[in-house]
Amino acid sequence: MEKQRERLGSRLGFILLSAGCAIGCGNVWKFPWMTGQNGGGSFVLIYILCLIILGLPVMIMEFSLGRASQASPVRMYQKLEKPKQKWHLHGYAALAGNVCLMAFYSVVTGWMINYFIKFLTGNNQEIGFVPMITDPKVNVIFLAVTVVLGFGILCFNLQGGLERVTKYMMVILLLLMIVLAVRSATLSGAKEGLSFYLLPDFGKINGKVIVAAMNQAFFTLSLGIGSMAIFGSYINKERSLMGESINVIAIDTFVALVAGFIIFPACYTYKVEVNAGPSLLFDTMATVFNNMQGGRWWGALFFLFMVFAALSTALAVFENILACVRELTGWSRPKGCIICGIGMFLISLTTALGYSTLGNIHPLGGETAFLDFWDFIVSTNLLPIGSLCFAIFCCSKRYGWGWDNFIAEANAGKGLKVKNWMKPIFMIVVPIIIIFLYVYGLLDYFSLFDKIKELF
Repeated sequence: MEKQRERLGSRLGFILLSAGCAIGCGNVWKFPWMTGQNGGGSFVLIYILCLIILGLPVMIMEFSLGRASQASPVRMYQKLEKPKQKWHLHGYAALAGNVCLMAFYSVVTGWMINYFIKFLTGNNQEIGFVPMITDPKVNVIFLAVTVVLGFGILCFNLQGGLERVTKYMMVILLLLMIVLAVRSATLSGAKEGLSFYLLPDFGKINGKVIVAAMNQAFFTLSLGIGSMAIFGSYINKERSLMGESINVIAIDTFVALVAGFIIFPACYTYKVEVNAGPSLLFDTMATVFNNMQGGRWWGALFFLFMVFAALSTALAVFENILACVRELTGWSRPKGCIICGIGMFLISLTTALGYSTLGNIHPLGGETAFLDFWDFIVSTNLLPIGSLCFAIFCCSKRYGWGWDNFIAEANAGKGLKVKNWMKPIFMIVVPIIIIFLYVYGLLDYFSLFDKIKELF
C-alpha cells in the first residue's frame, strides 16, 4: 500500500513556505549587487518585467506539475509523461540542480550567520569579507552550522518542522525589513540612493542587462529545478494556482525591492561603491553600520534578517533534496536527513575552501572559484533550461503533458484562472524569450561575441 503523502497544514503555510524558498540570498544578497552592477533603476524595471512575463507562467506550470503528480521532481515526470518519453531525465537534472545550488548557497548562509554573531557579540569592527572567505576554519564551521541546523529541523514531520519554523521566520523577516527600510529612509543620502535605485536610465539597457535580469528572476524565484514543484505536491486543490503564484511572487518581489530601499540609501550616505559585487552586503554594509550611531545593534538586526532570508531558502531546497532522495530510497526522514546532510556538507566544502585551500583551482578559468562554478551551472544553465522544459512539457500535447491537462490542474479550486487566450504566452512567448536570452547569455559569458568580431 502506498504511503500517504505529507501535507502542509494551511494555505498560509504553503504561501509562506513557497515564498520562503523564493526569498533568500537571491533577493537580499544577489539582487542588490546585480542592481548596482547593471545600472540601478533600468535593471529593476527589466527584472520586474521578467518576473511578470517569464516568472509567473513558469511558476504556475511548476506548481501544477507538483500538485498533479503528488511527487518530488525525480518521480513527477514518470507519473505524467506518456510511455517511452524521456522527460523524467529532467527530474534527475532538477535534483542535481538543487544540490549544485546548495553547494554554494549553504556557504553563503554560513557567511550571514558569521556576520550576525560578530555584530551581536560586539566584534563587528574586526570583520571583513576577504579575510572571512579566505579563512578555511570559519567557512567550514559555519557551513557545518547551516547544514546541521537545516537538516536538524527537517528531521521532524513537515507541519511540525519545516512549516512551523518557516512561518515564524518569514513574519519576523518581513517586520525586520520594514524597520530597517524606515531607518535607511532617514539617512542623508536617501534621496540620491533612491534616485539611482528607482529611476531607469534607458541608455543603460542592453542585452547583457536583460539576460542578467532574466537569470536573476529565475534565481530569486527558485524556478526550473523543481523547488516549487515539491511544495505544489504538498497542497490540495482548494485554490487555483495562478492566484497562489501571484501571492508568492508579490511577497518575493516586495522583499527584493525593500532590500534595495535598505542598502542604496546607506551606500550613498557613507560613500561606498554600489557596484562592489558579491561583497556589497558584507564589506559595504559593515562599513555603514560601523559608522552609524548604534550600528552594532542595527547591524545585528540586519544580518539576523539576512540569516532568516537565507535559511528560509536553505530549508526549502534541503527539503526538495530530501524528498527526492526519500522517494528514490524509501528512507525515513531522520535517516534521509543524516545521509543527505553529510553528502551536502562534503560537496559544499568545495565552495567553503574555494578561496583558501582550493584557491589555486579555477574551474572556469581566470580568477574564478568554485562559487562561480556552481552559480554558473545553476543560474546560467539549469534554471533557464529547466524552465524551458516545464513550458514545453506543459503546453505540448504531442510531446508532453498537454495544455488541457495543465490548465485543468492549474485552474482547480477557487481563485484566478489561466485563460485559453494566454496559451500563446505560455507556449510560444516564454520558450522563445528563454532560448534567445539563454544563447545570448552564453555567448556573452564566454566573450564569444568579441571572438566572432575578430574573425571578420
